[in-house]
Amino acid sequence: MTLEHDLRPTPPATPDGTPAVRTRPVIALLVASAFVVILNETIMGVALPRLMVDLDVTAATAQWLTTGFLLTMAIVIPCTGYLLARFPLRGLFFTAMSLFSAGTLVAALAPGFEMLLAGRVVQASGTAIMMPLLFTTVLNVVPATHRGRMMGVISIVIAVAPAIGPTVAGAILSALDWRWMFWLVLPIALLAIALGAVWVRNVTETSAASFDLPSAVLAALGFGGLIYGLSLVGESASGHAPVAPGVPFVVGVVALGVFVRRQLSLQRTDSAFLDLRTFTSRSFSLAVVLVVVVMSALFGSLILLPLYLQQALALDTLTVGLMMLPGGVLMGVIAPVVGALFDRYGPRPLVLPGMVVAAAALWGMTTFDLDTPIWWIVAVQMTLNLGLGFVFTPLLTSALGSLPRSLYSHGSAITSTLQQVAGAAGTALFVTLMSVGAAGAAATGAGPAEAMADGVHRAFVVGAVIASVAVVLTLFVRKPAEVDGPAPEHVGH
Repeated sequence: MTLEHDLRPTPPATPDGTPAVRTRPVIALLVASAFVVILNETIMGVALPRLMVDLDVTAATAQWLTTGFLLTMAIVIPCTGYLLARFPLRGLFFTAMSLFSAGTLVAALAPGFEMLLAGRVVQASGTAIMMPLLFTTVLNVVPATHRGRMMGVISIVIAVAPAIGPTVAGAILSALDWRWMFWLVLPIALLAIALGAVWVRNVTETSAASFDLPSAVLAALGFGGLIYGLSLVGESASGHAPVAPGVPFVVGVVALGVFVRRQLSLQRTDSAFLDLRTFTSRSFSLAVVLVVVVMSALFGSLILLPLYLQQALALDTLTVGLMMLPGGVLMGVIAPVVGALFDRYGPRPLVLPGMVVAAAALWGMTTFDLDTPIWWIVAVQMTLNLGLGFVFTPLLTSALGSLPRSLYSHGSAITSTLQQVAGAAGTALFVTLMSVGAAGAAATGAGPAEAMADGVHRAFVVGAVIASVAVVLTLFVRKPAEVDGPAPEHVGH
């Protein structure tokens, strides 16, 4: 992956006063490594039917291969605010990629479901560290005037890697055993570790941050409970949830309330586990809200479109994967361009039309039925990704660029965590609306395919309405002034 040739930030000095190594190879390797690990977040979706047969498990059990991954991410990511502040870049990179590689090997060798799930959990532990690590490194070493372009490259990782996950899985499963989804990734991960031994140096600063165990437990219960509850909503609608979704959801909300109260108290002594003073930045708060909406729409459509294509239109997994590919490629192509435009014009000229296009695409998806031609489905999905591509990079750059250096690691952890919550929320919302709509249509005598198409229509109507409301919020987006000072003054508690 090529970075812009004019990105030549001045490297920070090492402790002995000598110039540090060039940062471009470090960032390039971090971007490539993050792409590989994030790709695995959605690679299991189209493989679940095959795994249910090969491992002799139910749909509710197989779903844990995705749910467990998301849960682990939700538990580990909040801890990265502390990890990034306390430990050097090189050590964290090797920890993340070693965990990911070990999990990939375990999954490839798995004789049964339990070992495969364990491998996915270990994979997710490494994945959870990589994205905040990449964000914080870029914010520390790339000048503000070039951050848009770099965030454009990072958007390829965040949005495109999950989008092409189903395509990669569909291609592999059409010719090989499901274990090859892991065997083919393992050499790439090991190569990243080998290159890291040569290229990765400590280009960020560390501090004597303290680890607050109660905060870590509360964050795990809070974010884990929210994502688990949201992931159960779709299963509950189809009657397969092991527990009522409200139980983990309530636990999560209560734990998060206690977590927030504790952080506000710890901030008085600058010892917060996750510093919530990031939200005193208006640009950060607004951008984060819109990122949540965008991620919900992206992941909701990523889960719903394959279900519609396979169950309503009876298409095979390879065809479905190939149909999802153009939208992901388009988002990857435009991401660096959008980043460069952000550096020149700021966020609003990009975010506003981008959100309008995304909302229009979701309204276009409400037209999908049993007779919809494939070309129209691909065109509308590409239009959605085009719109989201113009929204995602400017929002992330605005959010993180509005923070002082002392809050970079916490801002990265917060945005990465909320992206996972948003992805789970979007998936839960779209799947639930689809399930309820399909059940209602079936009760009136509709066949399975027709009922599925009706459920998909209802889900996309709600998604289009939410995106239309988000268009109004984009009117308030502004380019933040460059900040490079201490944390904002303590807010009242």
